[in-house]
Amino acid sequence: MATATPTCPDIAAIVRQVIAELRTGAPPAPAALPAGPVAAPSFAGRHGIFTSVDEAVRAATEAFRQLERVGIAGRKRAIEHIRRISIDDAVELGTMEFHETRIGRLEHKIEKLQVLGARSPGVEFVTSEVFSGDHGLAVVEHAPFGVIGAITPVTHSLPTITGNAVSMIAGGNTVVVNPHPSGKKVAAEGVRRFNAAIHRDLGIDNLVCLVAEPSLETAAELFNHRGVKLICVTGGPAVAKAALQSSKRAIVAGPGNPPVVVDATADLDHAARSIITGAAYDNNLLCIAEKQVFVVAAVFDAMLAAMERAGALRLTAPQVDALTAKAIVMAGEGAHRHAVPCKDLLGQDAAVLARAAGAAPRDGLELVFGETAPDNPFVPTEQMMPFLPFVRCKDVEEAIHRAHESEHGFRHTAIIHSHDVRAMTRMGRLLDTTLFVKNGPSMAGLGLGGEGYLSFSIATPTGEGVTTPLTFTRQRRCTLVDDLRILGSADTLD
Repeated sequence: MATATPTCPDIAAIVRQVIAELRTGAPPAPAALPAGPVAAPSFAGRHGIFTSVDEAVRAATEAFRQLERVGIAGRKRAIEHIRRISIDDAVELGTMEFHETRIGRLEHKIEKLQVLGARSPGVEFVTSEVFSGDHGLAVVEHAPFGVIGAITPVTHSLPTITGNAVSMIAGGNTVVVNPHPSGKKVAAEGVRRFNAAIHRDLGIDNLVCLVAEPSLETAAELFNHRGVKLICVTGGPAVAKAALQSSKRAIVAGPGNPPVVVDATADLDHAARSIITGAAYDNNLLCIAEKQVFVVAAVFDAMLAAMERAGALRLTAPQVDALTAKAIVMAGEGAHRHAVPCKDLLGQDAAVLARAAGAAPRDGLELVFGETAPDNPFVPTEQMMPFLPFVRCKDVEEAIHRAHESEHGFRHTAIIHSHDVRAMTRMGRLLDTTLFVKNGPSMAGLGLGGEGYLSFSIATPTGEGVTTPLTFTRQRRCTLVDDLRILGSADTLD
């Protein structure tokens, strides 16, 4: 039976629609907060910016005590300010991040802030569970940890802080951030604006604190500070490993290297549009983005033609070799020697990569690609640049196994384009990834063009998955025994 072919989602249109709904809908009147003034903390007026880890943690501790007193209604009002600023100031802050970090695409820096402001999960996730039986009632509530220590990446400096702050505050926590040094200025400006708005409304400052001059030393100090109750890390292999070795509980969003499989049953034009949408977004800086593609031999040449029709630029074999030599370098010594992306090309535009390969880019070029051998360094490396290696495989079984090998067991993200349910199932079971996207771009796994909610911290090594406010809470159970139930069996009554 013929089925309609879905079109590749327009992510920008989705963002515009959500933001329009958020702005035009009549907001409910803010819930009344508990009566009585909130005591001014000793760090009031600093708006979250600190020169030392110890000061930041002490300020966040004071803010946490105040946040406890204003309840869920206060949390909701606080995160609404973060959402509003992320949307209203997205152009200014996104431009600031683009110029500071010098990676990615300006329109996507802006869009990421807008969509996080509109779609990140809030207090609605923090619900209680009730168990009622013959022996009484049990209520399970989700309580905050307290002060959370967070490490954020250069790839999404302020967006990661924004999404984490909304979830952490919704869960009743405060947070101290050690940002990546290359994104510290925009991180500080965003945090300052968030806190200033919350302080004006609630009288609470420093719900989000930031170390103004971050370093490896300040990160280690934050990990080990006795006032920090939980660690949340979003970043590459080194920082993820450091967090996992900490004595504190850690929520770790580690690296990914998402493979794509395309089999003979796929809609090739739709697959091409989806792959370009995902891999080209912010110049492939997303950890969920398509990084390498394994295509069965029966449709390999047709798939490459579909990529060209969709607007990607195909490199010749010599051009692929030239780009590989410039884009992937070796780091480390001895047994620890490994391939890494060249910093000069990381997150740069597709036109820059085309010229580095010796090809002539055209206006509006989003992605370059080319056929490679399975052992080309682009295949096992999380390259974070808009070039995709395409590997020819004899059948879907080989494609799935090569995808599994290239993903390195990170169990992060994988994508398949197929109408064979058995092939989808085999790949899903073998790779066992946190996100598994079928017949769509990678960001559909985060609710952009697919269903679900959005977060930029995807905790794969520690198993929490796409983080929500509940990720940053601990369970507490309150039990009431016997005679406190209205319902009961007749033979228990006098």
